[in-house]
Amino acid sequence: MTIDEIIDFMCDLDGVLALRPGPDDGSPEISWGDTFFYYSPDGVVPRTTQPFATIVTKNYPGDDRSRLERPDTFRVNIAAGKKAFVDLTGHAPREPADGDDADAGVTDTVMAHPVYGSLGWLAVVNPGRRTGATTRELLRDAHRLARSRHERRTG
Repeated sequence: MTIDEIIDFMCDLDGVLALRPGPDDGSPEISWGDTFFYYSPDGVVPRTTQPFATIVTKNYPGDDRSRLERPDTFRVNIAAGKKAFVDLTGHAPREPADGDDADAGVTDTVMAHPVYGSLGWLAVVNPGRRTGATTRELLRDAHRLARSRHERRTG
């Protein structure tokens, strides 16, 4: 999967706002080139919620274990929810697990997010043949969860 394929997939889901920071929009330089997905049926960046998925193309301070400085390397981050997290990692988000010190830079593998795993986030570096279908399913589920949260708050 390429970054553009993931963005196209996400933008085909109802109510998704893809925020792509750049040099002319006042966003912090570190975010340029990354993509943040919100559930926002009105097309306005929500002030009270975080994105439900992101694509990052570089290391952030305190988040360098995925080694995103490698050429053509990116990571998809997904607010997967507890059930999907447990199903795919074998442990609850807040529980320590064997392999927590595993190589977070391995590609095409679903893993606990190296920083936000305790919050139920999963990550995939360069999703490909092994994880493409799972990544799309996780993104659909994260979208559904974000939509449900939005509907409870507004509804």
